[in-house]
Formats: sequence, C-alpha cells, structure tokens
Amino acid sequence: MNTITLGTTGITTCQNAFGALPIQRVNMEEAVAILRRAYEGGMTFFDTARAYSDSEEKMGEAFDGMRHEIFIATKTMAKTPEDFWKQLETSLKNLRTDYIDIYQFHCVSQCYKPGDGTGMYECMQEAKKQGKIRHIGVTAHNIDIAAECVKSGLYETLQFPFSYLSSQKEVDLVRACEKADMGFIAMKALAGGLIHNSAAAMAYMTRFGSVLPIWGIQKMEELEEWLAFMEKTPEYTKEISDYVEKERLELAGDFCRGCGYCMPCPVGIKINNCARMSLMLRRAPSKSWLTEEMQAEMAKIEQCKNCGQCKSRCPYELDTPALLRKNLEDYKKVLSGEVQV
Repeated sequence: MNTITLGTTGITTCQNAFGALPIQRVNMEEAVAILRRAYEGGMTFFDTARAYSDSEEKMGEAFDGMRHEIFIATKTMAKTPEDFWKQLETSLKNLRTDYIDIYQFHCVSQCYKPGDGTGMYECMQEAKKQGKIRHIGVTAHNIDIAAECVKSGLYETLQFPFSYLSSQKEVDLVRACEKADMGFIAMKALAGGLIHNSAAAMAYMTRFGSVLPIWGIQKMEELEEWLAFMEKTPEYTKEISDYVEKERLELAGDFCRGCGYCMPCPVGIKINNCARMSLMLRRAPSKSWLTEEMQAEMAKIEQCKNCGQCKSRCPYELDTPALLRKNLEDYKKVLSGEVQV
C-alpha cells in the first residue's frame, strides 16, 4: 500500500482518500456501514463539507470514539467572520470532535489573505491558535485563483479538480504545489462521472506521488473497488497510456464537469445534468437519460432567458447557455432516432 504525505502538514495517509459528498444521498445506516468499511479497508483520510447536507453528521456517527485514528478534512463556504465561526462550531458538533485536521475555504472566488478587509484568513489563524483546526486549506475550481493561493504561501493544502483529462495547466499546478511543499488533494478524479475506467484513473494518479485523490463513494461496491486498488495498484502501462490519450482526444475542448456551482437557474434547468447530456449518452448509456421525466428537464432549456447567470458563476468559464443549446440539439437527434447511442 502506497502512502501520500500532504506537504508540511505531516499528514501521511494511504494513497486513496474518501470523498464524503455522495453519502448524503444514502440513509444513516448505509452511510455508517460504508464509512466504517472504508476505515477497515485501510482508508484514513475522509473529506466532507458543511455544504454537503448531513454528510458531516454521518461521519460523526461512524467514527465516534475513534477520532485519533483518522484524518478529517471539512470545508466552509462562509463569506463573513460571523458565519465562519457559526459553521465551524456546527462542523465540530456534527463530526463529534474538538478539532479538524484540515479546515478549507470551500470553492473560493478569491485568495483570502491577512489584511484584505474580509477578516476571513484571520478567522482561520485564530481557529488554529485555539486548537480547533490544525491546518489551513483551500479548495478552488478556477485555476488562476488556485495558482494565486499556491503563490501566497498562506495555505498548507490545495484541493482542485485533477484527473487524466486535466490539461498541462493542471499538471503545472500540481508541480507548483510540490515546489511549495504544499499538499495537493485531487477532487473530481473521475471528472464528474465522465471517466468510467477506474483502473486507468487510479494508474494515472500513481504518476504524481504528492497527489492525494479523494474518490466520491456512495455504494459499497464502489468502495470495494478502491480498496482493492490499495493492495494491487494498477500500473500506468503503455496500454493504459494509449487509452488515456484516446479519451483526451474524445473529450477535447469545453465540457461541463457537473459541479453545479452555476445553479440555481431562474427557469429551473438542472444545468449540471443537462449541459453534459451528450457526453453521458455516449459514455454512460442508460435508459434513465431518455425517460419522460428527463425529457421534460431537457425541454426546459428552450425556456432559457440567456441571462448569463450560469455563465458568470461557472468556475471553468464555460459558455453555459451555448453548451445547453448544443446538448438539447444532440438530445433531440437521439430521441428522433437520427443518432444512435
């Protein structure tokens, strides 16, 4: 089993970490069983967030009484010091702990710094001084903001989307973190569901010894696959390399990662599903994409007001309205039988 050390934090954990966003979709009993099995199988790093509804509560239930055996990372989307302290206390209560290993500013739109007038970084410093958090981290989706956070030297870890579909810019970001001795936590290592070859995804990660991938896990069978990789890690062979290059060519250009930060939509479009429907139909064919319910969801695109709200919120700077219209055109062709999937 390989291990990853997150920069100067001193946190050393196994090569696969648990992303706890999906467990908000299952009941408490099932979530607790999955989390405990993850620990039994060797996982020791668990990442959640205040924004993930009851994910923190489920982790608190699963790991009550064994706090010092695991590492917990959570996040705050607070924009004011008052909300920062409120969210931190809620997270500590939910997680049934008196400290958080890595507390992260969640999906930042700026690099918080001391003296910037927001008071947000000062909150992190004070929370660390009080012993309520041990390390200060940040998560981002915008690569320029992420790069600024790295250069600032203020953060001990960066969480950023990274997978075998990432560009050279993202690879350079990883290298910049290595140079700064800053931990790199990879989210969306399956590109929001567009990557369906887990062995290739895992093998690619082994090329970066400083990167800790957090895999979003909702089902026990998904978990068992990642646990198996810890004992027998897939190698980045020429065969897998060729496969990855083929995948990159197919997905070249702009595509929606499904993060959902563009929502809500004024007319109720489920953008994180609808803006990548073409890819999902090709890469993960399912009758569920063609149900009457989904057809009704896709039809909402025709009501788009082109207000630009989704475009302005997209951390990847996509032309979301144009992407939605293209996906609707492709969807109609599939429904008519003009295109087969």
